[in-house]
Amino acid sequence: MIQFTKLHGNGNDFIVIDEYNGLVVPDNSKPGFAEKYCDRRFGIGADGVIFLSVSVSSDIKMKLFQPDRSEAEMCGNGIRCLVRYAMDAGYISPGTAMVETMAGVLPVEVKGQGNKMRVKVNMGKPLFNREDIPMNGEGEFIDETLEDMQVSVVNTGVPHAVIFVDDLESIDIDKLARPIRYHFVFPKGTNVNFVNVTPDGILNVRTYERGIEGETLSCGTGSVAAAVIAHRLGRTGNVVTVNTLGGVLNITIENDFAFMEGPAVTVYNGTIP
Repeated sequence: MIQFTKLHGNGNDFIVIDEYNGLVVPDNSKPGFAEKYCDRRFGIGADGVIFLSVSVSSDIKMKLFQPDRSEAEMCGNGIRCLVRYAMDAGYISPGTAMVETMAGVLPVEVKGQGNKMRVKVNMGKPLFNREDIPMNGEGEFIDETLEDMQVSVVNTGVPHAVIFVDDLESIDIDKLARPIRYHFVFPKGTNVNFVNVTPDGILNVRTYERGIEGETLSCGTGSVAAAVIAHRLGRTGNVVTVNTLGGVLNITIENDFAFMEGPAVTVYNGTIP
């Protein structure tokens, strides 16, 4: 019997498996476990499986496996869900904590309790200079095969492409995103974000996620990517409201660091026979 908890951050949902007190799913079985139980028809249904364990260097450790069996470096909405679970389980206390991920150790701050809890994550310094991608001086690459779309590139823990559009609602996101997601300049693939900037500087974002291979209701690292690119291009200030299909995230850029704040909600607990 395997105990699990289902949580979501703005509709980006995850299965959390608690391995704080010992291994539950063998490491070589974790990719297949994620593939099986993320299935929304024959499994539990989720955008990924998060395994929580003890960290040597931090308060807790996060490992994330996606429906395509890949392991992601980290996840913005996922880390908030992990922190919410760890808080409820008593592994961390209210206030600040450190979370070990494949993308590095990230400081988090917990505000409030229960389903009113909000988690603020220090996402680190976005990486603009990508030596493996041929770009112009503005951190962008342009490829005639991409229908003249101007694509900005940044790594916010995982790789992201950002494209600004005038009409966000009518785009065929799968058709437009896939050539970019699998473009040869991204050796490990990339997430793809389409962004509309309102006159008052609010961002509306739709994201196609690598590993899920489709659009999700929200992407934390994608929202950060959209905000830092928009700020870099002078289209917003350093405090940015990002509307995703699943809800609102608040992004702040301070001294080249990006901070993401949003909710984390427990959906239910269950048991896998």
